[in-house]
Amino acid sequence: MTATRVLVLNSGSSSVKYQLLDMRDSSRLAVGLVERIGEETSRLKHTPLASGGEAREWTGPIADHDAALKAVSAELAKDGLGIDSPELAAIGHRVVHGGKQFTEPTVVDDAVLAEIERLIPVAPLHNPANLTGIRTAMGLRPDLPQVAVFDTAFHTTMPESAARYAIDVETADRHRIRRYGFHGTSHAYVSRATAKLLGKAPEDVNVIVLHLGNGASASAVRGGKCVDTSMGLTPLEGLVMGTRSGDTDPAVIFHLARVGEMSIAEIDTLLNKKSGLIGLCGDNDMREIRRRIDEGDERAQLAFDIYIHRLKKYIGAYYAVLGRVDAIAFTAGVGENAAPVREAAVAGLEQLGLAVDAGLNAVRGDEPRLISPTGARVAVAVVPTDEELEIATQTYALVGENTVEATAE
Repeated sequence: MTATRVLVLNSGSSSVKYQLLDMRDSSRLAVGLVERIGEETSRLKHTPLASGGEAREWTGPIADHDAALKAVSAELAKDGLGIDSPELAAIGHRVVHGGKQFTEPTVVDDAVLAEIERLIPVAPLHNPANLTGIRTAMGLRPDLPQVAVFDTAFHTTMPESAARYAIDVETADRHRIRRYGFHGTSHAYVSRATAKLLGKAPEDVNVIVLHLGNGASASAVRGGKCVDTSMGLTPLEGLVMGTRSGDTDPAVIFHLARVGEMSIAEIDTLLNKKSGLIGLCGDNDMREIRRRIDEGDERAQLAFDIYIHRLKKYIGAYYAVLGRVDAIAFTAGVGENAAPVREAAVAGLEQLGLAVDAGLNAVRGDEPRLISPTGARVAVAVVPTDEELEIATQTYALVGENTVEATAE
C-alpha cells in the first residue's frame, strides 16, 4: 500500500498540537493536544476521528517534548495509527520563522536545522520550540521525511518596496531587519479558498485576507501571491491584537526607557503581553468585550473602536496597494465568529464597494460563505482557516511523489 498519511505537529514552548491526515481525501484521522509540558499537571487530549471514537483525556507529568511525542504515538497506536505505521509518509512541522532563505516547504536536514537555529534571535519564543519538536520527531522516526513549513514563506513574494524598512541598508542587512510577516499558512490557504468560493483561479483574484485571532494580521494577495502584510520583523507590528500593541511610534520605546525608566525587557513585555485589547480594557476575548459593550462599558467600547479603526486603515491601505480588490476574507477565531467585528470593519466603506448583508453576516457555519449583498462589487467572505491542512498539503506535495510503496506487515 502507498504511504498517504501526514502527521502535522505544531510544537510550542510547553505544548504540542497534532493532527493526522490521510491525503487521499484530506480527511482527519485523529487530532489532539498536549499542554503544560514539563509540569506535574500535563494534559493530553486525543480524539480518534477515523473510528468515530470518543475523545480520550488524561493528566499527569510529561517531562519534555520527547515524552510528549511518545505519549502522542501511544495514543495513535491505540487506534492503529501509530507513528511507526508504514502508511505514514511524512511529518510536517510548523516553523514560525524561515527568514528570507526558506520560501517553500523544506525537507529537514542538518543544514536546515542550523539555519532555523540561526533565526532564533528574530523568533525567540517560537523557533526554539519548533526545533525541539522536529528533533524529537526525527529521533522517533529517523527514516521518515521531516518537512518544515514556514509561517513566513508565503510572504517572501513581497517586493522589496514592501519588505524593506526605511533604515540604513547595511545595518538592516547585517541584522536581517525587514518585513517577514507571519500566519503565512493561513493567508495562503484562505486566499486560495476565497478564489474557489468565487469560482475563479487564484491567479485571477485579488484578495485582502484578515486573519483575526488573539494574534492578528492582514495581507494583500494579488493573483495568489502576497504583495504586502501587516506583521513585520516580528509578530508585534500591524493590527491591534489580544495582547500586542500592533503599530506604535518607535519613539515610544525610547520615551519609556528614558522617562519611564523601564528596561528593554519590561518594554518588550508591555508591548507583547500587556497591550492591545487587554491593555486597553483588561480583556482580550472579543466575546467578553462585546458583552461589556452591551452593558454600557466605555473602556470596552473604546478598545473595540480602536481595534476597528486600525482594521479599517489596513483595509484602505491594501485596497490602494492592490488597485483592484475582488474580495475581503475574514478568518481565524474573531474573523470567523464575531459578526459585529465584520460589520464594523466595512461600515462606511460603501464607496469602495464594501458592505455586508446583516442576515448573512449573522449566520454561523463551518464552510466558506459570502456575507456581502447579492451583486456587490467586492465580495466579503467568511473563510474558516485550516492551517493544519495547508501544512499537510504542502508536506505531501513535497514528499508524496517520492513516497515508496509501503509493505504491509
